[in-house]
Amino acid sequence: MSMAILTGCASSPPIRTVDYVDLERFMGDWYVIANIPTFIEEGAHNAKESYELDEDGTVATTFTFKADNFDGELKRYTPRGFIRDESNAVWGMQFIWPFKAEYRIVYLKDDYSQTIIGRSKRDYVWIMARTPSIEEADYTAMTALLAAEGYDISRIEKVPQRWE
Repeated sequence: MSMAILTGCASSPPIRTVDYVDLERFMGDWYVIANIPTFIEEGAHNAKESYELDEDGTVATTFTFKADNFDGELKRYTPRGFIRDESNAVWGMQFIWPFKAEYRIVYLKDDYSQTIIGRSKRDYVWIMARTPSIEEADYTAMTALLAAEGYDISRIEKVPQRWE
């Protein structure tokens, strides 16, 4: 999901975030329903991101997916998240030291079952859920939110999910 290793200043204003994220509730598994993929995620199937809050306040992250098809090679990445503000909605996601990619929680359903992670550059986005699929009405509402925030939603791709 969050293989955005790009850094630099954004030309757009920061994308809004949710008011507050209860980190304990946010931890766990999230299936990537759709995204504007990074080069690492092109062709990903069964993409899933897992978070675990460490004692030092950082977030151990495990991102896995099958490359190119459901029988493809299992890929695994383990970046670390760093909480950057008191809302817990702005993170730096570190794949390569010392760079931390911007990671902003821009939507979070009240029951913590669906979320959207965005970036101020509007270059990448991840629509995720606790389940491998969501209702089409929820997907439509989330893409409408992203359009209102300045994303080109024609670039969003659904991620194939099939779990047996």
